[in-house]
Amino acid sequence: AIMMKKIYSFLLFVFIGISAVAQNAVWNMANEAYSREEYDKAIELYWKAGETSGVSSTYYYNLGNAYYKNGEIANAILNYERALILNPKNEDVRFNLALANMKVVDRIEPTGRFFLSVWIESIQNLCSSNVWAIVGIALFFVFAIGVSVYFFMQNITMRKFGFFGAIVFLLLSLSAIYFSAQQEKNMTVRDKAIIFAPTVSAKSSPSESGTDLFILHEGTKVSVVDKVSTWTEVRLADGTRGWIPTKSMEVI
Repeated sequence: AIMMKKIYSFLLFVFIGISAVAQNAVWNMANEAYSREEYDKAIELYWKAGETSGVSSTYYYNLGNAYYKNGEIANAILNYERALILNPKNEDVRFNLALANMKVVDRIEPTGRFFLSVWIESIQNLCSSNVWAIVGIALFFVFAIGVSVYFFMQNITMRKFGFFGAIVFLLLSLSAIYFSAQQEKNMTVRDKAIIFAPTVSAKSSPSESGTDLFILHEGTKVSVVDKVSTWTEVRLADGTRGWIPTKSMEVI
């Protein structure tokens, strides 16, 4: 029985090793196809690599690049947006996404945002959900030290230092935990989408008989508001709303 367990363990180890080599080989083949400007083949191989070894920010970035080079702008934008969800501070992705968005027909000016919310979001995007969670825990630990100093130190100056320090680090800890929760929400709540139809008319109601409100073009990013049957209500960056067929878009 012990010998059989050893054999099974050895075979499992060999299988895992072979699988890892095979996955890496597919990834390398995709990169080589991209470098040879064989973008259709690169896209196919990146998809295969994602199916076997899972997705990551780098995976979506490379796939987005292949789609961009292949002239498939909506797919490029979709994958760049997915890459940013997994790694919000990736400046290469942001730069390429901006290039891809320049090729989108629709030019929608976003509604004005309070500068403080923009500033908070920029800080939030500095780290992933997991990193913010670790930071929050570390800051809470420092908060606990401050509380201990306040209650157990005899020196008045040290007690004041511990009291005010504890308040500051508690606020910082709560902020980090909030950022972690928001980043986690961005990854799990899929409420953004990219238009994939060349053109689609947004209706006043979820039916073909609804009044045409405006036209959207391929590559435009929208927010998902509601769904009824085969129709989805979307909101544009400027606050405008309308109903479009669900099949005309792809959720990020």
